[in-house]
Amino acid sequence: MKKLQIPTGQTTGRLVCPECSNDKDFFEIADDVIVTSHYVQNDDGSFTPEESDTEILGEIRLYCGSCNADVTHFHKYFLEMIF
Repeated sequence: MKKLQIPTGQTTGRLVCPECSNDKDFFEIADDVIVTSHYVQNDDGSFTPEESDTEILGEIRLYCGSCNADVTHFHKYFLEMIF
């Protein structure tokens, strides 16, 4: 079983913003993204999405959702904790 590395300075498994101590809200920004969406046209002329694929070609950054601090250095840990 792979052991997770807790972010530096953390005492629990929670990611905490070092700038404002936010431990709830975070967001990612990805550069150079290709989104391909497939739609089916209905009898009335409207469209219904069937599926969507996303390909990220550029850098991905992680930010605090409270103070907008760049916490990209925690991104690997963040990805490991998505269930």
